[in-house]
Amino acid sequence: MKISVDKVLDAKGLSCPMPIVKTKKAMDHLAPGQVVEVQATDRGSLADIQAWAKSTGHQYLGTTEEGDVLKHYVRKANPNEEKKEAKHPHVADLEELRQKLEAGEKFTILDVREPAEYAFGHIPGAISIPLGELEQRLDELNREDDIYVICRTGNRSDVAAQLLAQSGFKKVKNTVPGMTEWTGPTEKTT
Repeated sequence: MKISVDKVLDAKGLSCPMPIVKTKKAMDHLAPGQVVEVQATDRGSLADIQAWAKSTGHQYLGTTEEGDVLKHYVRKANPNEEKKEAKHPHVADLEELRQKLEAGEKFTILDVREPAEYAFGHIPGAISIPLGELEQRLDELNREDDIYVICRTGNRSDVAAQLLAQSGFKKVKNTVPGMTEWTGPTEKTT
């Protein structure tokens, strides 16, 4: 079946957060009801696009796969459907996280990157639950724990932190700027 689109966006070879950044810019030039096809090779883009669409009010229509290219389809919302993109209000920087680790404090580090990203370098003791699986795996986390959510750049972790807060988790912080700038200890699970 051929899917009719109003704009094709090439985000192949880009990783988080760039497919979302490009999609946001493209949406500014679409009329309500129009559809964009976002072509991406980053496997994490599936969860990113779905979460971003949900948080902004745009309609995620679905994803098809052609070889190693994911084609995501998003319909631009009408002005009365759009939501102002929110940020999780509680943020921790990497230095705060490093100090808590060094002090041996009890808290949870939730890494919401894709399994391959996690495997090639994560903070020791971090729990891996990719953003796209988080909603179905909330019961693996303790709602009473201090939870520091981390991803590669702080974008997926922001969406995850919002989801946790909406699900009744009280002590959640988005950790920025993420693993791209983490200089503390890491371990691999490859």
